[in-house]
Amino acid sequence: MTLLTVWNETDPASPVLETIDDAEIGAALAELGARYSHWEIKDFADDASLEEILALYSAEVESVKQSEGYTLVDIVGLSPAQENYDEVKGPSRAKFLSEHRHDDDEDRFFAKGAGVFYLHVNEKVYALYCEPGDLVSVPANTTHWFDMGTSPEFTSIRFFHDDDGWVGHFTGNPIAETFATFDQLHARRAELATV
Repeated sequence: MTLLTVWNETDPASPVLETIDDAEIGAALAELGARYSHWEIKDFADDASLEEILALYSAEVESVKQSEGYTLVDIVGLSPAQENYDEVKGPSRAKFLSEHRHDDDEDRFFAKGAGVFYLHVNEKVYALYCEPGDLVSVPANTTHWFDMGTSPEFTSIRFFHDDDGWVGHFTGNPIAETFATFDQLHARRAELATV
């Protein structure tokens, strides 16, 4: 269940929108120039390689490449089953927790696990809790940050126009420290699922 929470940038305690409705999520993000869609989830073994998972979604990946003009695609994953998980998870999470922007769009598909994209636009913060099947595109030069949680576990496919466009340009704004974290939004999502 995908969750979109929106706050005024000066009031991180009081959401102005909280929705799990896909159409409402898509419409709210479209107003920002962001794309959101949901692909059919495909089953794969727990020990499937990243290359095997990428191959499962080859038709969908090719469709996005054609429609958006992407030339590079990769797949990344983080799992407690990894040999170097404890060494990687802290630096990986910290790298994207500060507000930044990219010269290129940031498109990401979640094949497994979850993560939260926070878009800081028009004096509001939009937090999109993504789950398996979600494809989100953060438009180029949109200030944002990403939280994968304190115990990250995800596999995602990323799309690029070129190698240089995905370099992070950090704003120095500490705003990310004041809004709900991945873990808090994960708990809120669980509450909404029981309603």
